[in-house]
Amino acid sequence: MAQITGTQGADLTQKLSQYLVDNAGVIDSTALANLMNQYLPPNDKIGLSSGGVLSSGIYKKFGEFDVISNKIEVVTEGLWSNGSGSLSSSIATGSTATIAGHSGSAASKYYLNVFLTGSNTGSTAPIEFAVAYGHKYGSGSIQLTTSDEALYPTKAIYSQYRILLNDNFEGDADEFFTFYNDLTENGYQSNQIYVINLARARYRQQADAGNIKLTLTVGGTTRTFIDDSGKKFSDKAGKAGTVFNIVSGSNNLGTELAATIDPIAGYSAPSSKQGYGKFYPHLGIIILNPTAIAEVVGGALTPDTSSNPVVETYNHHKLFNAIKAGGDFEMRRTENVSTQHFFVRATNREFNFSNNPTFTSGSDGTLREPSFETDPKTYITAVGLYNDANELMAVAKTSQPIAKSFDKEVLIKVKLDF
Repeated sequence: MAQITGTQGADLTQKLSQYLVDNAGVIDSTALANLMNQYLPPNDKIGLSSGGVLSSGIYKKFGEFDVISNKIEVVTEGLWSNGSGSLSSSIATGSTATIAGHSGSAASKYYLNVFLTGSNTGSTAPIEFAVAYGHKYGSGSIQLTTSDEALYPTKAIYSQYRILLNDNFEGDADEFFTFYNDLTENGYQSNQIYVINLARARYRQQADAGNIKLTLTVGGTTRTFIDDSGKKFSDKAGKAGTVFNIVSGSNNLGTELAATIDPIAGYSAPSSKQGYGKFYPHLGIIILNPTAIAEVVGGALTPDTSSNPVVETYNHHKLFNAIKAGGDFEMRRTENVSTQHFFVRATNREFNFSNNPTFTSGSDGTLREPSFETDPKTYITAVGLYNDANELMAVAKTSQPIAKSFDKEVLIKVKLDF
């Protein structure tokens, strides 16, 4: 215990003397503790809950050190609605549970909602993610010269995500999505994009960087894509949060090996040498460069960029088919969970009697078990948390009854996540 000396010691001595005079010998230990705590440093303050303050009934107030607030815990778990971090098994079965898409509506010209069929089918199934295709100038969409009802869905998609993800519009670079060009980051301006947009209910706070694995298959060619994080933070951040590059490679999870990364298409041979895409974990969005992924996976992923097609091209269906054929889309989510800890202390002199009617007999309240007169025993099975208005706010159940008597003390920690 710290010593209180000097001016503070003299001041405390005067206040203690005045307290004894004012209360004429009636001493309240809580009042004395509060008075001394005004002069003690935080680590040496007197804890009221463990300093002899007893409960006089079935309720007990928490002391200063019994409640720990504002604790943050990072929780990571599988992102998909089936509780898994991978869609591989669901896609591979193909009979009872397969990946499918909502279509047939006007909205399908813009995007395709993807879900897992099984116990739920059709539009009642929870959406896992959506796929879309965008073109800066509206290529791949019916033009007004062909139809007065033309909607330019590809142009709308490109513009929507450009506004959402790019920082500003002052320079030409911000008018385009940019990817690697050879080894120059953001050196290539792409006028078209594929989009994978995770459902908000799936990624919640944010997708987990370093735990993404997207397998695309066209014909007999398969290529796996990951992000280049290898960590949880990025040096690149904008209004859309942290940004990582989509690269070809393997996370090598479960091994001591670092992730293997091939950042651009054609890295080992003369070719486009363009980056594959970008990953925005805070928004649950993956932007892919159609030119680069078509080069390494297959020409079937090359979008139809006709400037005036007779019908909508539905280029995003090509990406959907490649994901379905790939049979492996792994994602996890991460959340910062606020926690509050309550330390419920039952000292040896507390909670040794029960208000349960079976504890006593007769109108005079005689203990039903004679031995309880000198050695009462109870069993704690639940803890109720009340507010200052004596309203029950939460109940914590113990895994098994906890014996309590004059020779036993109990400490129960209640943890609340929110």
